[in-house]
Amino acid sequence: MYPIPSAAVRLIPASHFSIDELTAIYNQTRVDYLVPMPMNAARLAEYIRIYDIDLDHSLVAVEGDALRGVIMLGARDERSWITRLGVLPSTRRGGVGEALMRGALEQSAMIGLDFTMLEVIKNNTPAHQLFRKLGFYEIGELLILRRPPLKQLVEPVVADARRLERYEALDLVGYDRGAQPWTNQSESLNHAQEISGLRLALPNGSCGWLVYQRQKFTLTHFIYKTERGDPAEMAYAFLSHLHHQYPRLDTHIENIQLGDPHLPGFYKMGYVESFRRIEMWRGTPPQTLVPR
Repeated sequence: MYPIPSAAVRLIPASHFSIDELTAIYNQTRVDYLVPMPMNAARLAEYIRIYDIDLDHSLVAVEGDALRGVIMLGARDERSWITRLGVLPSTRRGGVGEALMRGALEQSAMIGLDFTMLEVIKNNTPAHQLFRKLGFYEIGELLILRRPPLKQLVEPVVADARRLERYEALDLVGYDRGAQPWTNQSESLNHAQEISGLRLALPNGSCGWLVYQRQKFTLTHFIYKTERGDPAEMAYAFLSHLHHQYPRLDTHIENIQLGDPHLPGFYKMGYVESFRRIEMWRGTPPQTLVPR
């Protein structure tokens, strides 16, 4: 099903290429993708920093002078993450994708990481089949949600609300959070800029907190917890205060677990599903990642 690529195809560490070159090959591999997600050089550099991408152990497939594909490997304590896998459309079904995957898994093992995570967009059947062939198994489905700015100003739910500074927000998030998609892990949030938070207490005794990243035009990177009360009610309360404060900002949040009890509050606030990912693991997870 996945033939061996030509012997002329070489796998070269991504660190041998400039950010501009990596951006160009990544964008070329995504021109016809289910969800293209194009990047510029600045965004890719930020992605590499936030998600602990190890360019020495990430790979670019090269044939002659032509770049054929790319794969990136994130590395953290006891775990690795495969991301940004892409092959030029004219090169697909020739084994380059499988060669990149096998190469990345070898690189992960080389640095002592035998447990690997990834996400694949739902209905990307060829990639999903390849990952299963290489020993990955499904963990669950993840939602990508978006809420555009609305013309009508949101009225905040009556609550005792307190804004959290970055250090307070990161302290609340902590590190003992069990199994989380790579993008939502505590390390990712700690690397991000403009992190703030909000703590709410409702008159009925419900309480909890929301941590988020405010970018120039977008709110993103949501981490939240209902400490007491109904999660859907608390989610709506969090969001009512957040969107009252930032009415003109778009909102894009990634990898929310399908069974998250806060979801009804998001939908009530006007969030819509953009697409879904399937989360997959390979190997035995470390004890710090408790299976859901």
